[in-house]
Amino acid sequence: MFSDLQKRIDLFAILSFFIPIFIYLLTLAPSITFYDSGEFITAVSCLGSTHSPGYPLFVNFAKPFTWIPFGNVAFRVNFATAVSGAAACFVVYLLTSYFLKSEKLFEDDKYNSILIKVAALSAALTFAFSSRLWLQSNHDKPYPLVALIVGVIFYLVLRWRESYKAGDEKPAYIFIGAFLAGIATGAHQTIVLMLPAYAFLILVTVIPEWRAILKIREWPALFRIRDFIIALFFGLLGFTINLHLPIRATRHPLLNWGDTETLTQFLWHFLRKGYIDEHPVRTWHILWQQLNAFNIPNEFTFVGLVLFLLGMMIFFVKRRIEIAAYFVALISFLLVIVGYFNTPVETIFLSEEFFTPIYLLSAVFIGLGLFGIFKWIVSINRGFIEQLPLVLIGMLLFLSFPAAVCALHYKENNQLWNYIAFDYSGNSLKSAPQNAILYTWGDSGAFPLWYIQGIERMREDMDIIHTPHLVFAWYIDAFPKVFPKNSIVRNPAFNDEPPEAILYAAIAEQIQSRPVLIDYSTRYSVSFENYAIEQRGIIYRLFPNYSNKQVFMPPDLSVWDLYVLREVMGERRVFADLDTQKAIGIYGRALMETGQALVFLGRVTEGKYFIQNAVTIAPDLNDYAESILRQTK
Repeated sequence: MFSDLQKRIDLFAILSFFIPIFIYLLTLAPSITFYDSGEFITAVSCLGSTHSPGYPLFVNFAKPFTWIPFGNVAFRVNFATAVSGAAACFVVYLLTSYFLKSEKLFEDDKYNSILIKVAALSAALTFAFSSRLWLQSNHDKPYPLVALIVGVIFYLVLRWRESYKAGDEKPAYIFIGAFLAGIATGAHQTIVLMLPAYAFLILVTVIPEWRAILKIREWPALFRIRDFIIALFFGLLGFTINLHLPIRATRHPLLNWGDTETLTQFLWHFLRKGYIDEHPVRTWHILWQQLNAFNIPNEFTFVGLVLFLLGMMIFFVKRRIEIAAYFVALISFLLVIVGYFNTPVETIFLSEEFFTPIYLLSAVFIGLGLFGIFKWIVSINRGFIEQLPLVLIGMLLFLSFPAAVCALHYKENNQLWNYIAFDYSGNSLKSAPQNAILYTWGDSGAFPLWYIQGIERMREDMDIIHTPHLVFAWYIDAFPKVFPKNSIVRNPAFNDEPPEAILYAAIAEQIQSRPVLIDYSTRYSVSFENYAIEQRGIIYRLFPNYSNKQVFMPPDLSVWDLYVLREVMGERRVFADLDTQKAIGIYGRALMETGQALVFLGRVTEGKYFIQNAVTIAPDLNDYAESILRQTK
């Protein structure tokens, strides 16, 4: 019995999951990061709703991981994402093995089986170490989960095609795939862009039946209508995952984006009506940048691109339908993500996230390319090398490529020491007096604060308001103590006002009774000419200014002693993304601002200390620092 079990266990399949999860754990972010991290983790913890379209599948998938008895909540959700990423790598193994299962290199089937499995493992690891999936898998992201489901559905459709051609059709494969497609809408709506590829695979399989119908010779294909209705039912059944949004909204969780209790609010949230469409005038230069959001060389290197193309060329005859389906999916993604959305240049980096499912399928063809090269080596060997040494050469060839990709991408994806977002938000709260209101501007400024206050329970005496959301009634309703029913910001006159106008009204209403603070981004996004401003590290306190003159207030130096500056001062072990660079830059500019104020007050020695620290953190400030210091001589 044990020997039979050993035969059934596929060691290489197990490795296709556990090697990625091991590497992801070595580089896993220990806490929140920037972008949507704090928001996602807060929503998972309270089973709430994130930004549109809510991501209920990701929220419910990650929630059980928050019960793990070690690490903070952020680490546990990051681990959940790593698991989904490793599972997506296993699906690459599954697909590559399926594509190669009929390949014969040697007379000994044992050697054939080993080489096919190693090639499939190579494809899985290549995908695991791609720049995009790796970065998505070592901190909270829904995209690996979407890629996993996309790959599973692709595999199910292929298995259905196989059963259909064998005369033993198994429509259950399609029904399960339809259910998964429906449920995947709760992870990310890009699953819809894969539907043309799935439909293509199904249609090219059943076209002969429809030809028979057109000739009025046979009628069995009419049963396809029944199957279509059943598949649609299963798709809608999967789609019910989105009922999480209105159901949980009735419980008013900590993060309840959109407050989707009503059908109107649910549709507003799910259909992403809260986003403002700002499309640039497209030029050829912008179009090229948008198209480069999908970039195989960036993910797999130029060698990977060559292997990808070789895989398609070598297996074109045997796998032309699957290759055509790949391009149907790619064209679908490009037409919508690039063509329809026409993303502005400054946010193109966000659209790069959406192509992970296409990279999953690309990794499969890279595995086929590696196998095709080795098949050519075997064909020209002509008995000069024995089978076993040749197998070992093949294993070395297959595994060397993902190892090289891993080494190339390791540093930029190592988030092991990334406490920058956690410390930045913690330092912001340490800067505030008791019972303060802090207004933020920008997702990366607000989301980490939501997490450390709502989940880590830090500074619960404060109210943290995200200024751009003040245009939404549902958001104002979430703060009944800050904005009571008689609050001026609830006046209908503000319905069409920009967020800064509502911000001014809110501050004027609150500043007499509570300390009002703004973060760095708010300070330099909105004009505050009517207020005296006291710098408190990386945030600012506002005071009423009853004179017609600009009031200078010295900075509060005490807050700098409270700050934690891991990975900011000295040598950094974290590869900084755009928002991390921005946060580090804010530290530098805030220090420079403090130093400049001290120099202005005649406290030159203290000022130089802050200015020197500013340049240490942000070397691009060196010229400005020298211009200030020259004035002290």
